[in-house]
Amino acid sequence: MATPDFVLALRAKVDHDLLWLSGVTAVVLDTSGDRVLLVRRSDDGRWTPVTGIIDPGEQPAAAAAREVLEEAGVVAVPERLARVRALPPMTYANGDRSQYLDLTFRFRHVSGDPYPADGENTEAAWFELGALPALDPEMHGRLAVALGDGPTLFD
Repeated sequence: MATPDFVLALRAKVDHDLLWLSGVTAVVLDTSGDRVLLVRRSDDGRWTPVTGIIDPGEQPAAAAAREVLEEAGVVAVPERLARVRALPPMTYANGDRSQYLDLTFRFRHVSGDPYPADGENTEAAWFELGALPALDPEMHGRLAVALGDGPTLFD
């Protein structure tokens, strides 16, 4: 996965120490609302909604829209913020430690056919909501809250 330049600059100063980063998840529905956009990550082969790191000074919804375009070649617009959640700390294979504040949004497709646009993913495709590939529990949870119409969850 591509590491943003600002994270590389921070890593030069803090080495592998824990970094607190803000991230986004974009759950993109097609115009009918019957299909969801998923990407297959190139690092571990898992299917997920589009995710990414917010750049310094970038608005979260704009970051999510940028990530959808960069990763899947799709233009989408945000409909609602579904969940705000601090994720558990994680350690990458190189020893870097990070913890993310994830902001999960529901988006609506505007244009574009999905494809793996930037090399971070090997596939990008629409899936019927009743025929999803295997998702890990965290990603399934993000999808579930974005598909619902309840209030934004702060957990």
